[in-house]
Amino acid sequence: MYNCPMREIAIVGPTASGKSALAIEIAERSGASILSLDSLAIYREIDIVSAKPSKEELRRVPHFGVDLIDPDGYFSVQQYIELYREVSQRVEREGKPLIIVGGTLFYLKALLTGLSPMPHFSPQCRERVEGILESLEGAYRLLQEIDPPFAARITRSDRYRIEKGLLIHCATGLPPTLYFQSHPPRPVVGELPIFAIQYSPQELRERLKVRTRKMVEAGLIDEIFSLEKRYGRGIRPMGAIGVVETLDYLDGKYTLKELQERIVTNSARLGKRQRTFIRTQLEGVIPIEPGDYRRPLALLRGGS
Repeated sequence: MYNCPMREIAIVGPTASGKSALAIEIAERSGASILSLDSLAIYREIDIVSAKPSKEELRRVPHFGVDLIDPDGYFSVQQYIELYREVSQRVEREGKPLIIVGGTLFYLKALLTGLSPMPHFSPQCRERVEGILESLEGAYRLLQEIDPPFAARITRSDRYRIEKGLLIHCATGLPPTLYFQSHPPRPVVGELPIFAIQYSPQELRERLKVRTRKMVEAGLIDEIFSLEKRYGRGIRPMGAIGVVETLDYLDGKYTLKELQERIVTNSARLGKRQRTFIRTQLEGVIPIEPGDYRRPLALLRGGS
């Protein structure tokens, strides 16, 4: 399929499919570095619920995209693209391969398709839009007037995209749809082989049960309690699977058994969405069996 040495590959799969363990094994055999593709692993203090690599694993293999910001910090897909560029250039200078691994697939999609460059948003535009957003419903109605097709593609509660649409209009005078048409995205990566770990839903659910039990035993509840005490519930990570259910447990809504069942069920639903995304949004994916390091390793070493 590929007849030249590949210096970068991606490993994806549903949650709990063993992506990180496989990437670490391949990295140790090839001398590669790892770039995390996980929107929770970027946060410090969020270790257990994110299934972040252990300190020992982080010591054994160079990792990027882990422990970048505090839990109340902001991180966007644009920042991830910039992170990828920095890491890719660094490993190229060092003569090392790079393995991109994780389950935040829209980050990977952004690398493959690119993002349209954003215009400069002046302080005046930001202040004006911030005032409009005091009524999210009113902001959405205004966006409907400015750009009906753009508004139709998002929900009334999608504050991030409503804000972006209004900022683009304020900065350029154009409806967002017209702006994006005149500023098309460009791919960030070139040729990137993508390997997808295959598991049946039944097998994956059993793995989720084991992982969830181990997370609870490792101190999941204490971790979320500590995060809530320090940062409150308004920060972005508090909406993640495993966090939401634990907060409900702390509120007395679930027993410990029900907590674990809820995490497993919601994680399985996430896994289903991830499989659908891989099948419909990513092209040329190479399916591999769990633990199969040989095919990705051969590609990194220049095999086919």
